[in-house]
Amino acid sequence: MRDWDDAYANSAHIPGSDKMPTQWAERAAAYRAGLKDFRADIAYGPGERQCFDLILPDGDSNGLVVFVHGGYWMRFDKSTWTDLAEGARHHGWSVCLPSYTLTPAARISDITAEISAAIAKAASLVSGPIRLAGHSAGGHLVTRMLCDDSRLEPSVFNRIAGTLSISGLHDLRPLLKTKMNETLRMTLEEATLESAALHLPRGHSPVTAWVGGGERPEFIRQSDLMANVWTGFDVPTHLVVEPALNHFTVIDGLKDPSSQITARLIGLD
Repeated sequence: MRDWDDAYANSAHIPGSDKMPTQWAERAAAYRAGLKDFRADIAYGPGERQCFDLILPDGDSNGLVVFVHGGYWMRFDKSTWTDLAEGARHHGWSVCLPSYTLTPAARISDITAEISAAIAKAASLVSGPIRLAGHSAGGHLVTRMLCDDSRLEPSVFNRIAGTLSISGLHDLRPLLKTKMNETLRMTLEEATLESAALHLPRGHSPVTAWVGGGERPEFIRQSDLMANVWTGFDVPTHLVVEPALNHFTVIDGLKDPSSQITARLIGLD
């Protein structure tokens, strides 16, 4: 029998991972302090965590990037990841970083609805094309926006020019076999409904599944699954396995305006 807890245990296989959350938060705070136009805590709903930060570029905006954080739907918030906006911001994009209600206070299906509301609100504030990105659980959440049951209104959905799922989770059924599900509280019905790879796509905007070559094999499998399945529905899909990077270092390139992952995010490659 496969050890599914170990399959998803990123921190246990990355030396020094216990110190990383503090380092991430410190870097994000330092970055925020240097921004010229940073708009904090814009509400997209009535809940305490239903808000996002918006980072504007120095000049005119080319469009909207939405980055959704990970943490297995039960950890972190927007404030830990602000510096990941720099690559897109440097190239003239406005960047939205939403928080969302965490499990067990919300079900994963509730969080999907919250991210839909966050994107709609941000889209009302920033014109132009929309590009979605998410890491780990965030990768799940952004690909769910593209499914046949997407809650996004056509006026917003049709603006989506591309989606980048970084180390994303696209079939949630294996998580039913983990101890995490004591917090996630998923049933088989919800895990199936919330799995983007088990849905038909609503449209045909490009999707990239990006993953580190040094990640747990399950994350590489999940990325390959998404790219493989939706290709069969005429969605331009791509799988990128970036050599040597692990589950945490794979997102670092988003801070670099000249990185390959930034280019993919904003459609330069």
